[in-house]
Amino acid sequence: MHCARATGPSRGVDARGAAYNTGTGPIGLFTRFAVSLSPAVVLQYLLPKRALTVFAGWCAGLKATWWTRRVIPWFIRRYGVNMAEAANPDPRGYATFNEFFTRALKPGARPLARAAFVCPVDGAISQFGAIEKDQIFQAKGHSYSTQALVGGDAELAAQFEDGAFATLYLSPRDYHRIHMPSAARLRRMIHVPGELFSVNPTTARGVPGLFARNERVVCVFDVPHGESGEMRPFVQVLVGATIVGSMATVWHGVVNPPRPGQVREWRYDDKAFLLDRGEEMGCFLLGSTVVLLWPKDTIQFNEQWLAGQGVRMGEAMGSAVVAEPDTCPQALITSQDTP
Repeated sequence: MHCARATGPSRGVDARGAAYNTGTGPIGLFTRFAVSLSPAVVLQYLLPKRALTVFAGWCAGLKATWWTRRVIPWFIRRYGVNMAEAANPDPRGYATFNEFFTRALKPGARPLARAAFVCPVDGAISQFGAIEKDQIFQAKGHSYSTQALVGGDAELAAQFEDGAFATLYLSPRDYHRIHMPSAARLRRMIHVPGELFSVNPTTARGVPGLFARNERVVCVFDVPHGESGEMRPFVQVLVGATIVGSMATVWHGVVNPPRPGQVREWRYDDKAFLLDRGEEMGCFLLGSTVVLLWPKDTIQFNEQWLAGQGVRMGEAMGSAVVAEPDTCPQALITSQDTP
């Protein structure tokens, strides 16, 4: 079932979940510039990000042109892409840049750790930890609300109060397919229109509420928890960025474009979209960020994880928090050893 909720094209949701004006006039621009003196951040307010993104998406879809034959080898050299692990290691074997960028890996390239939750992507840990009531930490001096992230749905956001989050950044060199950290059943998908700022670490430090301002696809699941199999909500958010032509899921295909300027929602209550731990669920057509949300007392993060650290899809991300009667009420499953 497809639904749509109207939203104004120049309004968003701030870190408290209240409406704010994105500030397209001189006063708004001045306020934005005051947030950070970084030239890279200031430049992003001035560039025509949407036009650049549309153009980049068009170029990335060109088939077997001189541009494709030159840009793919250049990109591999520029970013140090490891083609040895690709299912098709020959740069000439890709008809379009998008096909190259969303390349599959060889079977067995990303074995799954023996952990309740595995990392869903290749990339770097931007931030992770506890949600402070409804606030998600972005960078020093910046946080945003769960309600803002999920597109203003207060009922959905409330399920993650005092829960846990992880923000994972995918650089241009990384493998760009997105997988499931645990087995799950799809319930909803929400496309939230928004800005198209870069999502690199510099921008994350300079743009308030970045991940709740950029265009994003919010995927809502039910996941079995612990040995009891109790169903709990889980959210995996695909965040768009400058030059990210589109985002896609395995059950829907390309979600954007189109970009209609309003929140769109799909519900899957009557359909059994089941995904296993480690199974592919979507991809970025050019790099971006994934934000994951869990309810309170659901995940205990891998003790070896650190902000800024590189990660690979399939490695141990965390263990399940379980209550054990007559012993410790919040004892942890700690088996996170890889085979």
